[in-house]
Amino acid sequence: MSPCNDLILSCDEIQDTKLLSLVSSVLLAQGKESEVSAVGQRIVKVLERRLPEGQSARYLLPVLSNVISLSPESLTEEQTNVVSKKMADWLRYASIQQGVAQPSGGFFSNPRTRQPGPVTEMDGAIATDFFTVLSVGQYYTQDQWLNMQAFSMLRNWLLCYGSKGLETPNSGDKSGMDRSVTSVVSTTSTSSRLLPPKERLREKAFEYCQRLIEQSNRRPLKKDNGDLQKACLIEAVTIMDIICKQDSSYVYRTVSFLKILHDRICGDATYARALMPIAQFFLNHSKMAAVDSDAIYKHLFTDIPAQLFHNPSLAFEFVQFCKDNTQLFTETSSIFRQSFPNLFKFLAWNSPPLISEFVDLLPFLLDASTAVEIFHLLLDLPCLTAALDVQLRSAALSTSERAASDPAVKPATCLEAFRHPLYKSMFQYLLRTKSAPEDAPERLIPLRQLLGSLASSPRVVQCAETVPVLLELFFRVVAEFADGPLINQLVVLLLQRSDQLYEIPAFKDDVYRVLSSQLVVLCKLHPALVVELSTEILEFSGTVSNIQNKEAIFTHMVWAIGEYMSVSYDKRCTVEQINRFFETLEAMLFEITQLRPLASTPSYAPRAISALMATLTKLAARSQDLIPRVSMFLSKMRTFVQSPAVTSVYCEEDLEEILIRATELMNLLKMPSVAQFVFTPPVDVASTRFQREVNDSLPFALRIVTRLLEPTPGFMPG
Repeated sequence: MSPCNDLILSCDEIQDTKLLSLVSSVLLAQGKESEVSAVGQRIVKVLERRLPEGQSARYLLPVLSNVISLSPESLTEEQTNVVSKKMADWLRYASIQQGVAQPSGGFFSNPRTRQPGPVTEMDGAIATDFFTVLSVGQYYTQDQWLNMQAFSMLRNWLLCYGSKGLETPNSGDKSGMDRSVTSVVSTTSTSSRLLPPKERLREKAFEYCQRLIEQSNRRPLKKDNGDLQKACLIEAVTIMDIICKQDSSYVYRTVSFLKILHDRICGDATYARALMPIAQFFLNHSKMAAVDSDAIYKHLFTDIPAQLFHNPSLAFEFVQFCKDNTQLFTETSSIFRQSFPNLFKFLAWNSPPLISEFVDLLPFLLDASTAVEIFHLLLDLPCLTAALDVQLRSAALSTSERAASDPAVKPATCLEAFRHPLYKSMFQYLLRTKSAPEDAPERLIPLRQLLGSLASSPRVVQCAETVPVLLELFFRVVAEFADGPLINQLVVLLLQRSDQLYEIPAFKDDVYRVLSSQLVVLCKLHPALVVELSTEILEFSGTVSNIQNKEAIFTHMVWAIGEYMSVSYDKRCTVEQINRFFETLEAMLFEITQLRPLASTPSYAPRAISALMATLTKLAARSQDLIPRVSMFLSKMRTFVQSPAVTSVYCEEDLEEILIRATELMNLLKMPSVAQFVFTPPVDVASTRFQREVNDSLPFALRIVTRLLEPTPGFMPG
């Protein structure tokens, strides 16, 4: 900001390029749109004319780059054509002789300087082609600096102005197929200079990128230059993709060029980042070029996650790449969905930083064919983190330390187990690179127990904390496409896997909470599952230990029995089935409410006791021969709650709630016809708004019935 109102900066009359750069930077920092536009106009005007001796455009290009980032519309098409023409020349016609060291002007400065030599390639060879950012020299000329700066802003320039107002003649023509792929540059010709500025810039940019890719194949003399090579390679492929989007005639000569490049670098893990823009190109253009790109996608999704999951920056870039292209992948290749076990390695190792990306990614990985396997994988995600830790530590061992274990000796540590024949196939399944729906996840039970020693690892604990979020999302997405058989399968797995979780107490509690709430959702989606899965549900709800260890799941399962074991929801429901469920739940309620000696009375969740009483009442209302049995049972609840052994383990409020609910249910059963309507609505009103309101206000209805049967002073029913 200006220190006073009288001091106003302006770039309109400044001739010196260095001063113009400094003033323009201040004006751009002020953020006023009018100033941004004024700076852009002035920069282009200066670039348009021949600069005086001693002035250089290299000070202006960074400012121009900022202008197009802040306000690309501030330049007119005529102005962008001026800059495009300049950029084409800077990219293609920079000197291939090194610059001269500037004399210091000191006393011992030597006025005679050696003639500059030619620039070299990264490997030290004399450069025989045009100058690029990968050309090496001790000093650089002004036009070489402009060359490097032009390349640094080329991608943004093409994205902003490369196709504006463009009508490429014969853009759909395949004449590009006839152009040479073996030559990395095309000969400069008179016809090239006659092209419109934007087309000419694309041509020179394409040649520049081809030259960079050729240069990236040279072994650098300096180790640090290897990273520069890879960065330039990635940028070159990205720019070629943009050019092909703007002019499809470039697609055909680019396809084979990039396939050759892919074959050259795919075996080198240090080039992993470069494989993503190559895959991006084929995602965008393989359909037009009519080429099969599955081999490129397969290598990308198989090797990189398996080998480099522990690289956090690569993990973020890879997952972001997948996220940006989910629609293209799901439309063009099945490899993306099949590779989800590999993709989840990134999350297992790098959670929670990647959780938001996977929230966006998960819906695209889910369909009817992957839902069951992804459900298992989510529950085993902390176990996968532990397995990846073991895998990394095993790879770091020396050859002698990695010698095969004796099959006859039980492994004492996770590292020994990783190489032991007994556990090897389990590790291989958990660390698989693609979907394997035919394999049985039950085989991992011993491995979960073995990896329990890593359950307190901070990385494992952090991963476990992400699972509930993804589980809830999983069920929300599956609910959109799941049919009856898939819902049945998920409910069975839900009940089974509740016994097969990685031993982290907080993790298990969070998973039980999610599974119990989603069990209700699945039952509402497909109420017939209570009849269709009666065997599995009876087995689960008839196990006393489930009340204590998985109280939330047990309570919701009991609620679902009472709600949906009815002919209103499934005409296949029979009296025999109702009686069988009644007897199982009656035995459960008897087991947890029977009076024991004071020292051995266990404590069960009051919510589970209330759910059992309510469900038994509902079942009795549908099979009225059972009403005397449940009424007698409910009448004994007063004795239960008043027992000294019970009052010692339950709080007074809980016991009062249990007694109130037992009294209300017992009173309702004194009017069987009312009970039957409340608990077993006719088929035509079972899903109406009226019945939903009855169910929602059931506690209120129970209290009204109680007051009708046991009127208190001053209460007069209307």
